[in-house]
Amino acid sequence: MSSTAIAIIILAGSFALMLMMGVEIAYALGLSAVFTCLYMDINLLVVFQTIFTKMANYSLLAVPCFMLMGEFMTIGTMSKNLVAIANVLVGWMPGGLALVNVFASMFFGGISGSSVADVSSLGPIEIKLMKDGGYDEDFAAALTCTSSIQGIIIPPSHNLVIYAVTAGGVSVAALYMGGILSGILLGLCLGAYCIIIAKKRGYGKAEKVTVRSFFRTLWKALPAIGAMLIVVGSVLLGWMTATEAAAAAAVYTFIYTFFIERKGSFKSFFRALRNTIHTIGSVLVLAACATAFSWVITYLRIPQMVTAGLMAITSSKIIMLLIINLVLLVMGCFMNMLSIVYIMTPIFLPICQSFGMHAVTFGIMMILNLGIGLLTPPVGQVLFVGSSVSGISVERLTKAMLPQMMFMVIALLLVTFIPALTMWLPALLGYI
Repeated sequence: MSSTAIAIIILAGSFALMLMMGVEIAYALGLSAVFTCLYMDINLLVVFQTIFTKMANYSLLAVPCFMLMGEFMTIGTMSKNLVAIANVLVGWMPGGLALVNVFASMFFGGISGSSVADVSSLGPIEIKLMKDGGYDEDFAAALTCTSSIQGIIIPPSHNLVIYAVTAGGVSVAALYMGGILSGILLGLCLGAYCIIIAKKRGYGKAEKVTVRSFFRTLWKALPAIGAMLIVVGSVLLGWMTATEAAAAAAVYTFIYTFFIERKGSFKSFFRALRNTIHTIGSVLVLAACATAFSWVITYLRIPQMVTAGLMAITSSKIIMLLIINLVLLVMGCFMNMLSIVYIMTPIFLPICQSFGMHAVTFGIMMILNLGIGLLTPPVGQVLFVGSSVSGISVERLTKAMLPQMMFMVIALLLVTFIPALTMWLPALLGYI
């Protein structure tokens, strides 16, 4: 057996063994990379230099800014105002309150960029609103979880930023513009499911809205919409980079919440900072260890081996993309999203590019795919947050989400096989 084959066995075997032993995935990734380097007699300084080079990326500064912005929003009334504006826009339709849930998540995702933040902040409001309107509790909680996945596709998505850094040479602005139509498509698919279920179960509409109440609600929601415009508009017009827009939006939400609304306090401010530091700290540790793991994968030429193996199975673009999506869906059930992004991007991106798929399309396809993994046991983060917020067991919630996931898969397949959904807007604006 060659030394390369033994190194691959050490890398994969030690990683799998540590996961079974309950070692945190970040440390499992890092240690398995170190073990492999020691066997191959690779100078660890080379690996550490790669980590520092990758981590010292200006675009990564956008991630804590987006997280902090979401924290500030939940302190004030922005979250409630987004639900209110969604109510006046779609509440009059069949299954109106369910559609309110979907569209409120779309709006909030366009500001916070986080599914977990969506469920934890809007979840209690949306679930109570639907339950009071006669909707089944399981359906309401499940829809709150599935609709939150729009937040990782619609800008500002810090997951797209991390993918851009991992892939290298991919414009964050192009990913943001490509994510807009894809996120809306996901919302439309879930909205179609809501209308079907509403007619089947006899769910009613929300209360009728007068013109006066519409403009009053819109006025209250303008500050929250302004945060989204700062992020998307400034990037779209070329005034700021994604990182600068994230910082500007964080400052904007801070000023509005603490000085205009006067909703915050020193305690809530430091709690927001603590939560952000805690989250970004875990993300950066994972990113560093995953970078080392990815470097070893590349050094061992595993991407080329996987490409050759898949090409031996089929030369059909359709079958290949279906296989890649299936692998990502299965991995999403058992691994953290960011770990998969760091590990699988250098493996699958070249394969998809060889079939003519652009890196922007692949990135959005991957993030949307892994978003479904956030809803599945045993490690689905959104699933567990949704269970905690709603008080429904993980088993019941998972069962209620299954039909909604089918509509999410439809959106995933459309994004995979219709490039215009992700490429039209970036191409129109000159980003690709």
